[in-house]
Amino acid sequence: MGHREDLLEGAKRCLLEKGYARTTARDIVAASGTNLASIGYHYGSKEALLNLAFLKVTEEWGDVLTEKPDGDADADAGDEPRAPLDQFRDTWQRVIDSYQKTRSVWQLQMEVVSRIDQDPELRKALVGPQREGRDGLAENMLGIDPERDPEKARVAGLFCQALLAGVMVQWLMDSESAPSAQDLTDGLKAVLEGRAD
Repeated sequence: MGHREDLLEGAKRCLLEKGYARTTARDIVAASGTNLASIGYHYGSKEALLNLAFLKVTEEWGDVLTEKPDGDADADAGDEPRAPLDQFRDTWQRVIDSYQKTRSVWQLQMEVVSRIDQDPELRKALVGPQREGRDGLAENMLGIDPERDPEKARVAGLFCQALLAGVMVQWLMDSESAPSAQDLTDGLKAVLEGRAD
């Protein structure tokens, strides 16, 4: 790897270990084995590097949603699609199962959200990926193809994104009472069924 890649990897490590606000340029240099001048040369500023590193960390975490469930390694596009509620539950199970391993990513996401009002460049950097993320959530959680039905994917993605943020907060605050994948699935069923008269 060259300095550019080393810096990005070092910045990702720093974000997960120290968070966004506490990561200094010197921390990144120490984690990457590079020098201070490399940050400006390759990324323009520490903030630009951290913004890109945050997007990469989030993208890598998002791969949890696209992992095939155990035993599905040989599944291909010709297979019968899973029932939407089964797909929803299975995807949530992967997200929740990843919690202990990826808690630092969840904490980082909450910190970054709290910073966007003071950092216009960070807000700007997040707009496109946030929209792409919604499409990915709609596809992976509910099986809605964003290319085939973009409006349905948009609104379903908004719903999934809102749910994901709420679940993150609950797991960070009190993992003992936070929702399970089955709780979320049962809750969605209850909402869809509505009130019994």
